[in-house]
Amino acid sequence: MQHSQVEKIRTVAGLVLAAGFSRRFGADKRIAELNNGQKLLSASLRLPCSLLQDVWVVVRPDDDLEPLQIPQSSHVVRSERTYDGMGHSIASGMRAVEEQSSAAAVAIFLGDMPWINPETLHTLIERASADQIVVATYRGQPGHPVLFGRKFWAEMQGLTGDTGAKAVIQANSQAVQRVEVDDHGILADIDLPQG
Repeated sequence: MQHSQVEKIRTVAGLVLAAGFSRRFGADKRIAELNNGQKLLSASLRLPCSLLQDVWVVVRPDDDLEPLQIPQSSHVVRSERTYDGMGHSIASGMRAVEEQSSAAAVAIFLGDMPWINPETLHTLIERASADQIVVATYRGQPGHPVLFGRKFWAEMQGLTGDTGAKAVIQANSQAVQRVEVDDHGILADIDLPQG
């Protein structure tokens, strides 16, 4: 069983979206400090970087990387059109992943979700394949990460606007596998400062 998990992890790449503008937060939330002293983006990168062989992190074109604390083992993608919405960030990231990865699937993470359980990611990876979209749900509500098989990568490279990859999921509903997990962390992001 252990060997199977290692093989799966090598066949799933990670793409972390960290180019948003934190408009509701009022500051750059990626460097906001959590109660445990960690920076938000750094805490959100911990899971994918510890379990996936290859992780890409999408940032703004003018970001100073040092305060973001992105691990050196990660690939950084500077998305030139982050100002135009999440779809452009996904498209930029997916172009880099497709050019540099032989993975069968990619797990899309958000850079403000540090509480996803490792068991959840293992469960989703076990169901990943090149022709499936695996959506984690908690009490029926979809969350992140979402795993997209390689079959959908070209379509994702054409995304625009601010609706993310919802259009790809809706257009390929027959390939969507919903996986119920007991993990509120797949829904829990930070939009407002703690206090």
